[in-house]
Amino acid sequence: MLRCGKTAQNAITVMSFLAERFDDGETRLSSFDVAEKRNQPQTMVAKVLTTLSMAGLVNGTRGPGGGYWLARSPQDISLADIVENFERDDAEMMCPFGPGWCGKGAPCPLHDQIAAFQKDWDDYLNNTTLAVFVKNRGRAK
Repeated sequence: MLRCGKTAQNAITVMSFLAERFDDGETRLSSFDVAEKRNQPQTMVAKVLTTLSMAGLVNGTRGPGGGYWLARSPQDISLADIVENFERDDAEMMCPFGPGWCGKGAPCPLHDQIAAFQKDWDDYLNNTTLAVFVKNRGRAK
């Protein structure tokens, strides 16, 4: 449903689960816990959590009692904060007329609509935080 790559979508899936369980790091969830609850491959969840940890979006500890938790409150982490770690910076929507059309002369007939959608999408990612998942705390256990 989201207009971003599969890994970025999986990262949002992982982070949504951590947001639902957010309690300032008291609850620590293993990659296995997250994978099981979100029906995702454990190896993919582990890789995503490693990337998110290096980005400073999650904290983690190893060993007994270890696991992952959000590094900041859900309202302080936007979807853009997550997606930017898995998408190219220059990943804009491509002109349906091919790479040689827009930007080289008159724009294609869809240019204005595509540019508006790109702006709306960027605004959505920047203005939507993980707080939306906290409201659903009782849904997925």
